Amino acid sequence: MRIAIVNDTFMVVEVLRRIVVNISDCELSWVAYDGVEAVSNCALDTPDLILMDVVMPRMDGVEATRQIMKQSPCAILMVTASINKYAAKVFEAMGYGALDAVNTPILSGQQKDGSTGLLNKIATIARLIGKSSRQRSQLTTPPANSHQGKRLPPLIAIGASTGGPQALTTILSQFPRDANAAVVIIQHIDAEFALGFANWLNQQVSIPVQLATPGCLLEPGKVLVAGTNHHLVICPDLSLAYENQPLDCVYRPSIDVFFQSLASYWWGEGVGVLLTGMGRDGAAGLKQMRSRGWHTIAQNQETSIVYGMPKAAVELEAAVEVLSIEAIASQIIRHSQFTP
Repeated sequence: MRIAIVNDTFMVVEVLRRIVVNISDCELSWVAYDGVEAVSNCALDTPDLILMDVVMPRMDGVEATRQIMKQSPCAILMVTASINKYAAKVFEAMGYGALDAVNTPILSGQQKDGSTGLLNKIATIARLIGKSSRQRSQLTTPPANSHQGKRLPPLIAIGASTGGPQALTTILSQFPRDANAAVVIIQHIDAEFALGFANWLNQQVSIPVQLATPGCLLEPGKVLVAGTNHHLVICPDLSLAYENQPLDCVYRPSIDVFFQSLASYWWGEGVGVLLTGMGRDGAAGLKQMRSRGWHTIAQNQETSIVYGMPKAAVELEAAVEVLSIEAIASQIIRHSQFTP
């Protein structure tokens, strides 16, 4: 895999360079010291992956990501020295197509401190873009649940990846604060950024947003966001939990794992939505949800930053409707009895 580095700090560039050149099957494509140089280099020589700094002179990583994804798209991993300070910029960059974010690693003598997170992200992206030989095993479907109980609130389950933050704000901003539906979001994002993402999303929309915690129940008028690197699932008693298995999912948390648990255990009304993102996560789970009577929606190609996950859902005939991001909220409301 060919990797480029974009960072305005020479010491950080050297740290990243040492890490990259020591990864088997990876090579350094080029180095840029600001966003302007990165956009120019990428147009001439598009790498498989860019390690993109967030704050730089002349052009920051957000604008560079926007221009690169428009002109010469490739996988982009945001590298930031401060999660809390630059969270809003990271989520903006993800809205333009950055895949994920990670803390900037440091070197102390010969010891690599904090490089594990970066190495794990690179390995994950390599698998996602087909630059790794490791394959994901087939997910198994949990046994169907025949439990019957009290009437449940409508449930809106949304999976998103590349470009997800902006797509989610477009949908959630159309929901009334006092609506009677519960909402759960699986956004591909590292656990270190999950709380910042939930807080950022909470500032963009009127309906309250918070992280899902083990044992919590789905409540009307509240948005829950998966908040760890384990898989969020719904249990037979309809509480939420985090599970380590399956281990070989490209993304953690996995949209497929959550959707499959809903197909097995949620007996109330529900709408499943799969938004923009690279790869196929969520497509198989959405198909299972459709087979159990859920109304399912996939984002269309024209409004997707990356038409990967929703395309896979369309190919599997998992989506009842394929809609633009602007049209999804109204259809959710229509099909879920989502009313104030």
